[in-house]
Amino acid sequence: MDAITEIILVLFLSAVLSIVAVRVKLLTPSGAVTALIVGLILGMAGSLYWLVTVVAFAVMGFMATKLNFSEKKSKGIQEGKSGERTGKNVLGVALPGCIFALINLYSEDKYYFILSIGFIATIAVAAADTIASELGTRDANVWMITTLKKVLPGTDGGISVLGTSLSFMGSAVAVILGWGLIFGLSFNALMIIPILSGFAGCLLDSLLGATLETEGRITKYFNNMSTGLMGGIMAVIFVGILS
Repeated sequence: MDAITEIILVLFLSAVLSIVAVRVKLLTPSGAVTALIVGLILGMAGSLYWLVTVVAFAVMGFMATKLNFSEKKSKGIQEGKSGERTGKNVLGVALPGCIFALINLYSEDKYYFILSIGFIATIAVAAADTIASELGTRDANVWMITTLKKVLPGTDGGISVLGTSLSFMGSAVAVILGWGLIFGLSFNALMIIPILSGFAGCLLDSLLGATLETEGRITKYFNNMSTGLMGGIMAVIFVGILS
């Protein structure tokens, strides 16, 4: 695919994703504008396949958000009024991937393979956290990650057997999708690194949620951004050591 065609596809996909996301109430207008900018950065500084990976994650997140939404709304633990995400939500999740994309642009694709794995890990963290948050609330047995005392579902820093299991599955699904879209469908043992990095990033999100976020020292958006970035850096370090 030539560069002009790829740029046109990036522009088209970014615009369509933003418009559709608002129409189905996945994003607010501010979220859609932010998603458009993020899509352009990922598609042009990373690759078209990075953008497609984010689209796949958005679809997965939308499905998880809408599943049993009325039950989550009755408990007051839904995101927004209809599960929609704002610009801050989008930026918190997507900024780590944008950082890897801009590094890739600066290095002129010299480290594309390892940066792609770092990018996939950031999406894995977001997927693990989204799936655990949206579906893990169905488990009534929730414990605070720092004290192991029982808390209400939806409490920042709360973990459950179901939520933890789903977070690992979410990370694995995101990595399989991202790896297949970016590198092809052939299996590679290195896939386990972003899977574990995504899972670890989700646990770290819960830890920061129970401590710094609960204390008001950081916002949930900064929590999402920092743990996603840490998951990506973790993956890059281990892939660099092993490959």
